[in-house]
Amino acid sequence: MPRKPGAKHHVYVVELEDRVWNHGRFRRANPEYQLGRPFVYVGMTGLDPDIRFDKHKAGIQANSFVQAFGLRLLPTLYERYNPLSYEDARSMEVELAIALRKNGYGVWQA
Repeated sequence: MPRKPGAKHHVYVVELEDRVWNHGRFRRANPEYQLGRPFVYVGMTGLDPDIRFDKHKAGIQANSFVQAFGLRLLPTLYERYNPLSYEDARSMEVELAIALRKNGYGVWQA
């Protein structure tokens, strides 16, 4: 697929360990969580998602939930949207988080 002009950004989804549910902040953000569904972090970046995930895990501009509980990227949930313009990535990050919450996922989106 040809790259769109200005499309340098990506949305991405990281699977989080079940232990993230022990944090009240995470539980309060997910009142509609359905037992057995995955816990995820949804983000956007101007980097390749693999590089951004490595930075989270290394503590570089990291989200604390991803740094402590991040397991792996879930490309099947985001690859079809990338690459995007900055504005489109910002919007898609929110839309994707909302869609996953509606499907019962436990979601953190900063």
